[in-house]
Amino acid sequence: MLKSYVIRKGHYTQAQRKAYDCLSQKYLINVSEYLDKNDKLNFEDIFSNKSGVTVEIGFGSGIATAEIAEQNRDKNYIGIEVHRPGIGRLLQEIEKRNLYNLRIIEYDAYIIFEKLILQDSLEAIHIFFPDPWPKKRHQKRRLVQKPFTQLMAGSLIKGGYIYMVTDWEDYALSALSQLTATGGLINAENGFAVPQGWRPETRFEQKGLEKEHIIRELFFNKI
Repeated sequence: MLKSYVIRKGHYTQAQRKAYDCLSQKYLINVSEYLDKNDKLNFEDIFSNKSGVTVEIGFGSGIATAEIAEQNRDKNYIGIEVHRPGIGRLLQEIEKRNLYNLRIIEYDAYIIFEKLILQDSLEAIHIFFPDPWPKKRHQKRRLVQKPFTQLMAGSLIKGGYIYMVTDWEDYALSALSQLTATGGLINAENGFAVPQGWRPETRFEQKGLEKEHIIRELFFNKI
């Protein structure tokens, strides 16, 4: 199965490792348990409430994720990430900020959407600065393209949204085309979206701006 990520080496600090070892059982969703039973994720059981759920795919260090969850404690959030240093960092933030409305999945997003997320169950999907896979031979690994966009669309409730941000022009244009061609979605703007004031700036965004890249945003609703 083609994966949209590779596990890259990164600095795994002692604090991040300690957070992972001490807090993962408390805040990570046990995906294997659901897969073994062929069950779907039960958000009400996970969060002990019936509030809407937003999934963020690839949260990096997780600081922006934590800020959004902290500003919206009446909503639930699940962050999907495979890089353990970022998971450890977000676990620190969850504990420090007492974010009872934020949980983590350490698994491949393709499998999560294909096997574990119910149709018409998510309020939103956030994808902030995904790996651009700039080399042409690697672009088949890009996350925001069919058939995965169709899986995401199917998981959204009516009126729910997919919100993507990237600093790679080629990826932005490709994602715009792929999302436009995905059944059940409609562009909320005429082309690229205006910046959403509630989204915190991420570390990848800062790096892009330092390289004088243009930040492009896409916002599609489920119809």
